[in-house]
Amino acid sequence: MAKPALILASQSPRRRDILSLMLIPFETMAVETPETLDPASSIEDNVTKIAYEKAEAAAALLPKQGGSTIILAADTVVTKGNRMFGKPAGFDEAFDMLKSLQNRSHRVYTGFVLRCGDKTHTECVATTVEFDPMTDNEIKRYILSEKPYDKAGAYGIQDPLMACHVKRIEGCYYNVMGLPLSRVCKAMKTFL
Repeated sequence: MAKPALILASQSPRRRDILSLMLIPFETMAVETPETLDPASSIEDNVTKIAYEKAEAAAALLPKQGGSTIILAADTVVTKGNRMFGKPAGFDEAFDMLKSLQNRSHRVYTGFVLRCGDKTHTECVATTVEFDPMTDNEIKRYILSEKPYDKAGAYGIQDPLMACHVKRIEGCYYNVMGLPLSRVCKAMKTFL
């Protein structure tokens, strides 16, 4: 029996790069979903719901193959206290997000879904990150050089300049980039 095909339902180049570390062939599929955060729901419920919607959208685009395709979808948000930060709409919002993440730790949550036929695995992983304080000029320089408008919380932990300000991380580094690889690998074993 042939191994099932793997599809990453994401447009994120970072998720693609992280998943490629598994050395398993996969294809990517762009899906459009609203990615709306519900303030009445928990953070974990929000990110897993959005990931599930992405997996469902990808499944709807596939021909019926008797459940031989594994779909992986994920969503990431950054939180500080009760505030949730998705992707910034522009420079001002990115600046405000980064400014508010200074001088205190914050958490990065990624919800992911694996779906194959009728079988589904849903999980949420959290990582704590703390930055060394950045000046306003350092924040502006980072935003202008990296344009982090497609990144939750307006930053990429792996980006030049930002990497210089990561004081502490507790949990999965790859989770902060957008895909908790070790947890995905563990869950994937039940599908393979």
